[in-house]
Amino acid sequence: MYKVQNPHYHSRVLKYAERNHFMKYIGFNLDVIEPGRAEGWLSVMDYHKQQKGLLHGGVISTLADIVAGFAAYTLVPEDCNVVTGEIKISYLRSGTGDKVHAIGIVLKTGRKLNFCEAEIWNVIGENRKLIAKASATMITLFPSDFGSEPI
Repeated sequence: MYKVQNPHYHSRVLKYAERNHFMKYIGFNLDVIEPGRAEGWLSVMDYHKQQKGLLHGGVISTLADIVAGFAAYTLVPEDCNVVTGEIKISYLRSGTGDKVHAIGIVLKTGRKLNFCEAEIWNVIGENRKLIAKASATMITLFPSDFGSEPI
């Protein structure tokens, strides 16, 4: 379905995920990396919560940004990078579960822009509830945009 421009996209995404200190700090792990798709899980801790024990909106938006960005990253050429150009989060209900599942997919690719969507799911046992959806525009940075070395 998607045109893969980097045959090493999987290892490259893993490398960047391992270097992402913020992902490590919050405890988010990617477990699916496919062309145009990235998914991961977060075990909710007290520091992810705000008043009334609800999942903080900043955590939700961060997860959406991460999975949408990595989904786009799977489709760009090997010498390119991806940054967020725009992201819009729609919070649908409160996050109250012990785990959160974040899914990012690329809806449409272009030379410079990738239009993505993310879903954030609250998981309690076998029950899943969609707590947020996001639409994101990810910008492809070419070597001429940032110098000779990938960021």
